[in-house]
Amino acid sequence: MPISLPNGLPAGSVLATEGVEVVSGAALRNGGARPLRICLVNLMPKKTATETQICRLLGATAIPVEVTLCVPDSYQSRSTPESHIAAFYRRWSQVRAEHFDGLVMTGAPIETLPFEAVDYWMDLCAMLEWARARVSASFYICWAAQAALYHFRGVPKHERAAKLSGVYRQRVMRADAGLFQGFGDEFPVPVSRYTEVRAADLPAAVGVLAQSAENGLCLVEDRANRATCMFNHLEYDTETLRDEFHRDRLAGKQPAIPANYFPDDDPTRPATNVWRPWAHLLFGNWVAEIERQATMRAEGATAALAHANGHRSVCR
Repeated sequence: MPISLPNGLPAGSVLATEGVEVVSGAALRNGGARPLRICLVNLMPKKTATETQICRLLGATAIPVEVTLCVPDSYQSRSTPESHIAAFYRRWSQVRAEHFDGLVMTGAPIETLPFEAVDYWMDLCAMLEWARARVSASFYICWAAQAALYHFRGVPKHERAAKLSGVYRQRVMRADAGLFQGFGDEFPVPVSRYTEVRAADLPAAVGVLAQSAENGLCLVEDRANRATCMFNHLEYDTETLRDEFHRDRLAGKQPAIPANYFPDDDPTRPATNVWRPWAHLLFGNWVAEIERQATMRAEGATAALAHANGHRSVCR
């Protein structure tokens, strides 16, 4: 189905070459369907790459989607030109009065900082509260997932002795969860982080949906706060772990070779993307659940209006 993106966004032309139908928001609405409005809060340094990764998955679902790009008011990017932010993004204060069906918030390369030391932490907390109150469903990725659990539940993050990097199989713990429709017992996911959230720290209200014996939690659900938290990176491109590995090596960090990624652990050989089908399934299921909830609300509102009109007729 089509996806609406900010006019001129570079991701639009990339997705179009991949066969994704990219249209304007007006064209979506004029076509007779009400698109789901998704707010994408992109905190990653390589904005254009992340925009393409997330929108590729949203644009491949069976439901039309309109994406609004957003950053916190006090957020300043050190790697993306301000002209790109000004052209394609809106500050949170500009959108907080609008209705959104879903929110996706990405990670950020600041995971070793205490949450309160992040420049835009107070703005982010306000956005989390806004999402909990006003947005039907939120999908938080990596650092954003840690931030959401810390803000809502006081769950700490723990720094690892070394960076965890590679492609690891995750065990589905809740096969009955709608997110896992079409999944098997396990699925592969790229992992790239220096910190972790531990199952022992989770309150009973937070359910574990997927995890790995090798690297712990992958996906949890905080239903009361309308939050799905993914600590890993199904949205990654084939080469993302490779690029991070070479970046860290050039920076003198002596990174370990990403596990289960390069053929025979040889960084000179191209990796294979074995996780993309599950990425499409997961995002497709997430969007479908938002659509189902929106339909139920609309039907409920229609029934309530009909009941009220009928009651007024009787009273006359």
